[in-house]
Amino acid sequence: MTATYTSAATRQHTVVDSPYGPLTLVATDGVLAGLYMTDQRHRPPEETFGEPDPRPFAETIRQLDAYYAGELREFDLPLHLDGTPFQRSVWEQLQLIPYGETRSYGELAEFLGKPGASRAVGLANGKNPVSIIVPCHRVIGASGRLTGYGGGLDRKQRLLAFENGTQDDTPALF
Repeated sequence: MTATYTSAATRQHTVVDSPYGPLTLVATDGVLAGLYMTDQRHRPPEETFGEPDPRPFAETIRQLDAYYAGELREFDLPLHLDGTPFQRSVWEQLQLIPYGETRSYGELAEFLGKPGASRAVGLANGKNPVSIIVPCHRVIGASGRLTGYGGGLDRKQRLLAFENGTQDDTPALF
């Protein structure tokens, strides 16, 4: 019998400034696996982020800067998304929501063929490890109200206003 051993994944991180406060970028084996805001709900412990090293993030930072400048509407990055099959299916649906548009949790559940699963969709949405790039901020309540966002409702409102061209240029404090 031959045993197969796999080495532990290599993780690195860096912190970058953004219009929405500092963002912690995390890579697993050189592929983006996390984008976390300060005080974000479901943010993993810092000790899981690996060694500080900005090298794996050059393209992510370039695309984020283009997004903030209004020059990029769709990210094109390889992602390493750890989650259950259901969570990953929700995160795939999030990436299909066009820039500047929103969907309700119920609509996402319908797209997934699980019309009664809007609450489960909301839970999966909240555990999205790569906010902004996997645009969980584009999901709203059925009534059109802003509901839950791991980075806080203020950031969600600002991201949606930015994408709709109605952003207030007043700096927010994060």
